[in-house]
Amino acid sequence: MPVLLKAAPVAEAIYSGVSKSAEAVKTQAGRPATLATVLVGDDPASQIYVRRKGEMSVKLGLGHQDFKFNSKISQKELLQTVQKLNADGKVDGILVQRPLPKHLNETEVFDLIDPAKDVDCFSPHNVGLLSQGRGTLLPCTPAGILEILKFYKIDVAGKNALVVGRSDIVGKPMALLLLHAHATVSVAHSKTKNLNEYVSQADIVVAAIGRSKFLGSNLSWKEGAVVVDVGMNRSADGKLCGDVDFEAVSSRVAAITPVPGGVGPMTIAMLMVNTVRAAVAREKIAAADC
Repeated sequence: MPVLLKAAPVAEAIYSGVSKSAEAVKTQAGRPATLATVLVGDDPASQIYVRRKGEMSVKLGLGHQDFKFNSKISQKELLQTVQKLNADGKVDGILVQRPLPKHLNETEVFDLIDPAKDVDCFSPHNVGLLSQGRGTLLPCTPAGILEILKFYKIDVAGKNALVVGRSDIVGKPMALLLLHAHATVSVAHSKTKNLNEYVSQADIVVAAIGRSKFLGSNLSWKEGAVVVDVGMNRSADGKLCGDVDFEAVSSRVAAITPVPGGVGPMTIAMLMVNTVRAAVAREKIAAADC
């Protein structure tokens, strides 16, 4: 049986540090580190994600400002909301929940967020810092994956790492973080030829392609491989599943994240980290590092 890389103990350890840092912010700044979430429309999944983020903020001693708009909000109105949050001295982190309705320009919205409050790390400024290895606000899901590997004592340095998927949210930043951690990184995508060749050489595989059970037993998995499954899909029978066929692959690798219970919880955990880090930097708080 492979080692199951479960997120729960990793997130618990992270939340302990966040709580301590949040208390330091509250004591020294006289206010809580605060996350503002912006939800547009009534997408059920987005509503759940935003609610969980708000609940966790409150649980850990952070402040939470919740902004909800109907799906017909104009681009101008949404941009004005972001500008107000940028100017609000009591807001440390701004999160605009994706996806936005199609009539809205996502790029313009995320470009407007103050980089110092960009807790999703979507702004060009923070992406540029990330590419140079100088970022302090890191993309939540990729950063959470590194925390999982670190917690389970899986050394990344010198390993062949394969990222399957090249999205701006997971694939590209994941490749950069692995590169900064001294892995030798390959990125596979829809135009990659002979995916099996890359899988067969990979010590670490991060699957973030958004296709149910796309990576299966038909591939030549390297002995001792570690598999991180970012996917959150529905199988034909309606059950949650990842981008990796867990039943077929788990017996052939050394360690693997389950779906659910693997990567998912780390996204919120690292969002909390980023919010407190943003507050610490803005308020110049001493002795607070989560």
